[in-house]
Amino acid sequence: MTGKSIFFKIFTLTLFCLIGCKSTRESSQVSKKPVGVESRESEKKVETISEDTQPQPETPKTSEEPDQSEAEVPSQEKPEEKEKIWDPNTPKNIEEFRAAWVATVANINWPSKPGLSTSDQQKEALELLDFLEENNFNAVIFQVRPQADALYDSEIEPWSYYLTGKQGKAPDPYYDPLKFWINAAHQRGLELHVWLNPYRAHHTAGKEISDQSVIKTNPELVVELENGMWWMDPAQKGTQDRSVKVVMDIVKRYDIDGVHFDDYFYPYDSYNGAKDFPDEKSWLAYQAAGGELSRGDWRRDAVNTFIERLYGEIKAEKPYVKFGLSPFGIWRPGYPESVQGYDQYEKLYADARLWLNEGWIDYFTPQLYWKINQFGQSFPELLGWWQSENTFQRHLWPGMNVGGEGNEKHIDEVINQIMITRGMLPKSKGAVHWSIGPLVKNKNLAKAIKEGPYQKKALVPPSPWIDNTPPEIPNVTANEDNGEIEITWGVTDEADIARWVVYFKYKGGNWDYKILDAEKRSQNLQKEVGNKSIKLDKIGITSVDRTGNQSEFIELGIE
Repeated sequence: MTGKSIFFKIFTLTLFCLIGCKSTRESSQVSKKPVGVESRESEKKVETISEDTQPQPETPKTSEEPDQSEAEVPSQEKPEEKEKIWDPNTPKNIEEFRAAWVATVANINWPSKPGLSTSDQQKEALELLDFLEENNFNAVIFQVRPQADALYDSEIEPWSYYLTGKQGKAPDPYYDPLKFWINAAHQRGLELHVWLNPYRAHHTAGKEISDQSVIKTNPELVVELENGMWWMDPAQKGTQDRSVKVVMDIVKRYDIDGVHFDDYFYPYDSYNGAKDFPDEKSWLAYQAAGGELSRGDWRRDAVNTFIERLYGEIKAEKPYVKFGLSPFGIWRPGYPESVQGYDQYEKLYADARLWLNEGWIDYFTPQLYWKINQFGQSFPELLGWWQSENTFQRHLWPGMNVGGEGNEKHIDEVINQIMITRGMLPKSKGAVHWSIGPLVKNKNLAKAIKEGPYQKKALVPPSPWIDNTPPEIPNVTANEDNGEIEITWGVTDEADIARWVVYFKYKGGNWDYKILDAEKRSQNLQKEVGNKSIKLDKIGITSVDRTGNQSEFIELGIE
């Protein structure tokens, strides 16, 4: 620039990496040690759930119901033994996880129907991702394995019926939907988490069972339920090995940000006509081998073993990939005392409290699809209980149901739940919305969220147990030209940078900010604003790494 240089109140204009940045420090990993020992595409109703009421089966895409559907875990330090969490000392807390589920089972959210052309599928995908970007979300949870199939190029499982209209048939013209979604999401500043169903082998909306289905290739692993669905037996090692192999294949080959399971472990008992899960063969084999657990404990142990193993394998391969679970919102009736409803521990054999207690996850998203004032299933009461069980202080980002009539009362409920979550969990704010469908459909709801709690973009909160080392501090220069301040910056290790934050403040005002893509290296700000010519007073630039850590904030005064 040829314009007049701007002088800062601090000693130097150009700042280089200080002691503590990643380029000069080893990356720290907080270790984790489990201690050991019963969803979504939720077919659950959002109304009051009595102890005798069971969730309903998945519905076609017209429904707004949620689609419920031997690596060693690193040793874990107790929370009080952890190193001090990095604090960049920024002038504002701009962190909040804002995600929406995109369900593919029964074509609930995407694609709108099986067999669309490649161009139409991509067009629909971009419309959904554009919506999330425009409404200041920062993550998408995309279902890639709805029924032991694949919405990506897999050598393990067949192409999904929901994609092409025929299981095993690739898109024509060929493309890899998952790779397309990842690239498009990242271009829009969105994390992409792959959502898989670990045990469901076939859904009734999936039409014919192909020769490539696990039902045909490995019949010893599956059982048929009364409602026509097929389920892999969670207690069989072959099932666990297959599902771990599928997940790790994605982790290794794709540039994902997270792996996500919902509430489908053992199936809801309503799927089998209220009969017990038909695993007699594996149960008898367990007993014959000298097993001493009760049948319920044996089933829960199978799921626990799978969750613990998978967490360890993900962290061994790519530590920055987050593992998230979204169980049914109630652990057991009576926890907390006033809670009534479905018992996932006893019915789904999902000991979700244990997974949270032991830190086998990076984020936890219990499906709290009830209203704030609903007696027996109150949203804040359940959220508070789950937080009381959050021994390792993992991210607790509740699942929220945004389906409804789109009227003022409905909108008020959704926004109040977001605000309550912020107040109860200020250290790691966040929510996951079921699902993107109602958000797109209800324009007034989307508008109210964007003009209210999501009016500014936000960073995904950092995960200090994954990475507690800040990125390099940018070197910053600023020049004045034609009434604008041009700020430029850079770092020596660009590979570590995912985003930048430009903080700025005008005299007498509050700090504001802009979140920018990693490719950006400059930002212009008006030197003076308003009728009274209020001058730009202070600025600061932070770099942001992939796990959400910001570099140390250095305030620069402008004269």
